Amino acid sequence: MAHNTPDANVYFVPSQSRWPFVGSISMLVLMVGVASWLNDASWGRWTFFIGLAMLVFTLFLWFGDVIRESVGGNYNRQVDGSFRMGMVWFIFSEVMFFGAFFGALFYTRVYGLAWLGGEGHGVATNEILWDGYSAAWPTNGPGGIGGMFQTIPAWGLPLVNTLILLTSGATLTIAHHALKAGNRRQLLIWLGATVLLGCVFLFFQAEEYMHAYGELNLTLGSGIYGSTFFMLTGFHGAHVLLGTIMLIVMWLRSAKGHFTRDNHFGFEAAAWYWHFVDVVWLMLFLFVYVL
Repeated sequence: MAHNTPDANVYFVPSQSRWPFVGSISMLVLMVGVASWLNDASWGRWTFFIGLAMLVFTLFLWFGDVIRESVGGNYNRQVDGSFRMGMVWFIFSEVMFFGAFFGALFYTRVYGLAWLGGEGHGVATNEILWDGYSAAWPTNGPGGIGGMFQTIPAWGLPLVNTLILLTSGATLTIAHHALKAGNRRQLLIWLGATVLLGCVFLFFQAEEYMHAYGELNLTLGSGIYGSTFFMLTGFHGAHVLLGTIMLIVMWLRSAKGHFTRDNHFGFEAAAWYWHFVDVVWLMLFLFVYVL
């Protein structure tokens, strides 16, 4: 946020921007690319990377405009409150996003499997469609979709990654206290440690995915277990990547002296997001790996 405080009664209205329109086009190209890639279209991969490059370019320039407005002293407490409310609603939307995937997982395990196994309303379904199906979790579903597979033990890399993310939450909190204390050196050290831990987490998750695909035959096509496993852990990994990028930007801004003790919502927003990612991972570790 800005070093200078403008008139508290004046609400800053930014000039017209092309970036929302360009960002929408970028996201459209990105999603068309990823959907086509998943459906084995020959052009899907390159479309995805083109859309990703467009989105990164857009965000870089768009956020640059916002940073210049902030450092230029255009934002007052009223604008700061708007930013905070916007970040709260953004994180709420992310809660709903992951809630949908967790809901699919719980519905499958509690209701879907039982019905396919012949319990309750699923008696007819079991006898007519999947006679003799054993409703046990994990499962690749009736018909053995994707073939047999092995699961990833919770007490290996998943536990290590859990400890890494919990530690990163602690280092980020220490960095925040250093910022509020005006200790720029400690801020950079602990924020840098958080970024490093985020990168280590992503490295281990990539190792886990390669092990799953290469040695366990656990893939996105391994029935309902494979699809829920990779959708939940994959989207979480994407959020860790985004959070790591956000923290890198915060480190660079901190190194340039952009934040003060009392005026640093950009840092706080990134910290909120990172702690949200930590909480989601704890739920993933419990309900996907352990139970």
